[in-house]
Amino acid sequence: MRPGTEDAPQPLAADAVDWPQPTGVPSSAGQTALAILIALSFSHLLNDAVQALFPSIYPLLKKSFNLTFTQVGLITFTFQMTGSVFQPLIGLYTDRKPQPWSLAVGMAMSLAGIVAFAYAPSYAAIIAAAAMVGAGSAVFHPESSRIARLASGGRHGFAQSLFQVGGNAGSAIGPLLAAFIVMPYGQRNILWFTFAALLGIVILGRVGVWYRDHLSLRRAATASRAPHHPPLSRRTIVISLCVLMALVFSKYFYLVSMSSYYTFYLIAKFHLSVQASQLYLFVFLAAVAIGTIIGGPVGDRIGRKRVIWVSILGAAPFTLALPYANLFYTVILSVIIGLIISSAFAAIIVYATELVPGRVGLIAGLFFGFAFGMAGIGAAVLGKLADLAGIEFVYKVCAFLPLIGLLTTFLPDLESSP
Repeated sequence: MRPGTEDAPQPLAADAVDWPQPTGVPSSAGQTALAILIALSFSHLLNDAVQALFPSIYPLLKKSFNLTFTQVGLITFTFQMTGSVFQPLIGLYTDRKPQPWSLAVGMAMSLAGIVAFAYAPSYAAIIAAAAMVGAGSAVFHPESSRIARLASGGRHGFAQSLFQVGGNAGSAIGPLLAAFIVMPYGQRNILWFTFAALLGIVILGRVGVWYRDHLSLRRAATASRAPHHPPLSRRTIVISLCVLMALVFSKYFYLVSMSSYYTFYLIAKFHLSVQASQLYLFVFLAAVAIGTIIGGPVGDRIGRKRVIWVSILGAAPFTLALPYANLFYTVILSVIIGLIISSAFAAIIVYATELVPGRVGLIAGLFFGFAFGMAGIGAAVLGKLADLAGIEFVYKVCAFLPLIGLLTTFLPDLESSP
């Protein structure tokens, strides 16, 4: 992005801390507002730790409410699809009318969902609470992605990865917290997670102040929408977006098989306790977080398309081997899969925003929403498949999903990638 008030870009300063600043004195868009990126990443951690709470306590809910795998999958389907439907609409709206306070409002909606979940007396009430959390995430992701790009100082892959790694870390920590806070003591202890949501509201309120004071830079960036690659036809852009959607489908269908059913798989195949299985889930999700932070900066250096190639297709040999491994190699393979498959999403988001410049909110909402939708549909479909054919069969089928990465060959090379 270019500065809003100066003739030439400022030098890139990765260590520039841009928060707090005096009201009405925007920083250069050529500087990385590291404090804002860290605040967004940490808020993403809090948001996704709340989301991860749902799959983490599925064994407890399945036993308490006598649920089938299909009903378990429908819980994930509800909060993922709520996020999926609303995110592109919110992104499109906020592209035109920025909403600096929307992030705090989204976290408040998640807070309401946590309270409703803790006191839910029935399966229907659990579904309603899941919808509240999904709506909160729908508000959070598009605008926070735009703020991350605004604060990136041109290091778009780094900014997107730093933002996303917070979410991955939250997804990894959520099961760990659930294993020690909720599972031993029951459903009401979910209320401890309200402190995470309250902290998120405070932090995002401060981020909203920064965003409000830097809207002049956003307008300057929006005015400079010319892409840095040769002009692409509408047909090429549409095909490329469809290919990226297919890659997101393969990534998130596989990831939801791990986040929602990996504990059941380990319990069924290796006879582990619930707490032990959740620790192994934490190991996998921690690998996902590490892979995410690696993918963006690598994409800044070698190009997004190369990262997408390696991340999606490169996971295939390991996913194909996992259903036939013993416990030790299952854990090793899960770590390798997590590292590889998670590195693509930041590259996909940045690549897509370069295809359609000036529509960061729409693209972020579309891809985050599609990812949520695929995760929700995947949870429901795979839950039904587990009921019909067994949990081990699910992983034999999902092992082939990374082969969809072959579609990357249809993506054009963009000169904006280094």
